Amino acid sequence: MSLREQLRGTGVALVTPFTTDLKVDFEALGTVIDELIQGGVEYLITLGTTGETPTLDKQEKLDIVQYTFEKVSGRVPVVVGIGGNNTAELIKDLHKFPLEKAVAVLSASPNYNKPSQEGIFQHYKALAAESPKPILLYNVPGRTGRNMSAATTLRLANEVANIAGMKEASGDMAQCMQILRDMPKDFLLVSGDDALALPLIACGMDGVISVAANAFPKEFSEMIRLCLKHDFIAAKKINDSLIEAYDLMFVENNPAGVKAFMHEKGWIKNTMRLPVVPLSAGYHQQVKNFLKK
Repeated sequence: MSLREQLRGTGVALVTPFTTDLKVDFEALGTVIDELIQGGVEYLITLGTTGETPTLDKQEKLDIVQYTFEKVSGRVPVVVGIGGNNTAELIKDLHKFPLEKAVAVLSASPNYNKPSQEGIFQHYKALAAESPKPILLYNVPGRTGRNMSAATTLRLANEVANIAGMKEASGDMAQCMQILRDMPKDFLLVSGDDALALPLIACGMDGVISVAANAFPKEFSEMIRLCLKHDFIAAKKINDSLIEAYDLMFVENNPAGVKAFMHEKGWIKNTMRLPVVPLSAGYHQQVKNFLKK
């Protein structure tokens, strides 16, 4: 089965649950993994930005990857997030991390140092040459400060052998459609925006890597499957019911919003590491009100 077939549908960027004293809560992580798989999601991403990776140390990251593989136990594919703005350091990580059981590596484009398009291209080319697994590009200019243009994406997709797909979270529909038009046939292209997943699949995307599915795995993954079957009327009903939740998840910070939902469901504690803080009281009450509905 091709990677594009394996990762078609809903992938979830896993949160990292913490205990009240801010250690990684592996028991809660196990609960989350079971809930997501039972909810019908197609695959999981560990160490994405939603997992608060900027506040995890190297050993914690290694432990989380190892635990995730053990807990998933082959039930669904697992993608490992290895991204950052120091290309040489990332190449070391690609060799150090336990990637044998991963199907791919998701790597966000460099943040903060704002490279040119040529810099972004050379960064990914260097990673792809060293990675033991296929690389999935991740364009998220809202976090990185630099958009990866359609031209750069297409150049990577067409010229660099070990680049297999992309999570596109620019929110730019025209850019997404240009990539869809000109990308190679076996290239995986998924939405990085929950709220835009339905229209982007209508344009031809293969699915989504989701934040919302952490809290609503059953509803969200069913909505995406309906989209992929081109049953957009049924999909829209589910999507309409989740629009308020999408807004609450990103109203102050990700993952503060989604963690509030998961806490109210009894899956995790409502704890984050600074500089991220829990959702403010007024918005948390809106989360409770939404779940009551």
